[in-house]
Amino acid sequence: MRLWGKRRHYSEIAPEDIFLDDSGLNDFDHTRFEGRIERSLPDRSFSLVASAVGLLLVGLTVRAAYVQLAKGPNFAARSANNSLESTELFAPRGIITDRNGAVLAENDNRSNGSLGRRYPIPELGQIIGYVSYPKQDSKGFFYKTNISGVAGVEAMYNDVLSGSNGKVLVEKDVSGTERSSGTILPAKQGATLALSLDATMQKDLARAIAATVREHGFIAGAGVVMDAQSGEILAMVSHPSYDPNVISSGSPADIIARYNTDPGHPYIDHAVQGVYTPGSIVKPFLAAGALTDGLITPNTIIDDPGVITMHDPYTPGKVYVFKGWKKLGLLTVDKAIAWSSDVFFYTIGGGFGGQKGLGIDRVDYWYKQFGFGMKTGVDVPEEAAGLIPTPEWKQRVLKDQWYLADTFFTSIGQYSTQVTPLQAARAVAAIANDGKLRTPTLRKQMSGTALPTVTVPVSADALRVVKSGMRQSVTSALAHQLDVPYVSVAAKTGTAQTGVHNQYDNSWVIGFFPYENPRYAFAVVLERGPSGAGEQAVNATRSFLDLLYQDNSIYVGGSGQPRASSSPEQAN
Repeated sequence: MRLWGKRRHYSEIAPEDIFLDDSGLNDFDHTRFEGRIERSLPDRSFSLVASAVGLLLVGLTVRAAYVQLAKGPNFAARSANNSLESTELFAPRGIITDRNGAVLAENDNRSNGSLGRRYPIPELGQIIGYVSYPKQDSKGFFYKTNISGVAGVEAMYNDVLSGSNGKVLVEKDVSGTERSSGTILPAKQGATLALSLDATMQKDLARAIAATVREHGFIAGAGVVMDAQSGEILAMVSHPSYDPNVISSGSPADIIARYNTDPGHPYIDHAVQGVYTPGSIVKPFLAAGALTDGLITPNTIIDDPGVITMHDPYTPGKVYVFKGWKKLGLLTVDKAIAWSSDVFFYTIGGGFGGQKGLGIDRVDYWYKQFGFGMKTGVDVPEEAAGLIPTPEWKQRVLKDQWYLADTFFTSIGQYSTQVTPLQAARAVAAIANDGKLRTPTLRKQMSGTALPTVTVPVSADALRVVKSGMRQSVTSALAHQLDVPYVSVAAKTGTAQTGVHNQYDNSWVIGFFPYENPRYAFAVVLERGPSGAGEQAVNATRSFLDLLYQDNSIYVGGSGQPRASSSPEQAN
C-alpha cells in the first residue's frame, strides 16, 4: 500500500457503454450528428482565444492613452480652430414667359456662385424690369442674400418669382480648407410667371415705333395693344428702352452713361408713366358723352368754317379767335370724328351760337368715365394718373378762374389735359367692347378668372355712331394709311403741339380691329417730333400691322404659321 502516491480513482464502465449494438446504427440521422460521439475542445484553444483578447485590450488601452495624453493637446487645438459655417444656397428665381411660353427672363450662373438673371429680349427693359443681386463684403460674406426685383414685372411680382434660399453647413479648418459639408435646408425655386404679352407682337410693335422715331426726329415713343374683351396686354412698348442685362450687372459703364444722358429718358416706362397732351384722340369719347346726354343726335349738323370768332362782352372791340385745323363745312358727328373737326368739338364742349355745350363739368365727367385722369390699376409699379383740368384744379394750382376758352381747349384734348398711352388704349377698348372699362393686366389670365370691370354709362347707339366715325377715318379720312386689305381697322388720330413756341408735335393714333367684331385695341404716341410730323403715329401703326401680316399672325386673320414672302398689298 502506497501512502504518499497519488490516489487513482476508477469508475466502473458498463459493458453497454463500450459495445454498441450495431443493429441500430442505420436508424441515426447523421446530418444531425446522431450516432456520433462528441469530443470536447482542448484547453489550449481557450487559452489562445483569451490571450488574443487580452492583447487587443492592451493595444486599445495603450492607443487611447497615447491619443489622450501624448496627442490630446494637439488635437484639442486643431478642434478649437475648426469652424462650422452656414453657407447660403441661392434659390433659382422663377422664369418669366410670354403667353405662348417664350422665355422673357431666365437664370444663369454667376462667377461668385450665385444665380444671375438673363433677359433674351432687351427691348422689354421697362416692362420686365431688372433685379438686384446678393451683395458680398470684402471678406466674401454675403450681407444681402436675396435676388430682388427692382423695377417692372420683376418688382411687381417679386413674391411670386422669389424662391426660398437653402443652407449648407460647412466645416473648415484654421487654414480655411473645407473639411466637410452637407445641405441642411434645400433651396426652393420661385414660381414661373406667364405674362399676357405675345413676344412676336411685342417685337413687331417695338420695331415699328423705333424705326419711326429714328427716321422722323422724335425723341421717344410708346405703344400698347390690349385685348378689349379680357383686358390682357398683348404688347406694350416704351422707346428708347434700357437693356436689363446691363442695369442688373452694372456694366458696361459707357452704356449706362448713355442711358443717363438720353433725352428720351429710357428709364421711364413711357406707356405707363409717360403723360402726354392727347389732342384729338379724345373726340370720340366726348362725342359718345354728348350723344348719350342727348345734347346732339346722329343727325345734328354743325358748320365748321375753320374758325370760331367770339366778341368779349365786357371789353368792346376785343375779339377771341379759336382756329380749327381746316375749313370742313357742314358736319354730322361721325364725319366730325372722321375729319377731326376742332370747331365741331369746341361747340359741343363749350357751346356756341345756337348749340348748347356740355360745359366743363360734363366734359370732365365723360373723360373720367372712360378712365382718363386716373390710374388704370395695371400691375406695373409707379403708374401715372394723368390730369383732366377743371375749374377747381385751376384755382388751386394756378390761382386763376376758369374761362370758356379753357373749356374749348379741354374739349379737343389740349390745355392741361394729360393722359398715358395705356389709358388711351383702355379707353378705346371700352368703345370697342360696347362700354366695358377693363382693368389692364400683364399677367396671363387663367380660364374662368375675371378682372375688375367698370361699365361706362354710355348708350349703345352712341357707341355705334362713334365706331362708324372711327371706321370712316380709316376708309376715307385722316387715318387712311390704316386701310389695309387684310384686316378692317377703326382709328382716331391726334396731334398735340408742345414746346415753348409750339415748335414740336406729339403724334397720336388710337383704334381697334377687326371693325366687324372688335377684339384688339391699340394706342401709339410719338413724342416731340418736328412740327408737321403729326401723322407719323399712323405710319408707325401701319408698319406694325404689315409686320403682323408678314408673320401670318392670328391677330390679323393669319394662321400663325410662317407664310411665303408676299407684300400686304397682294392680300385680298
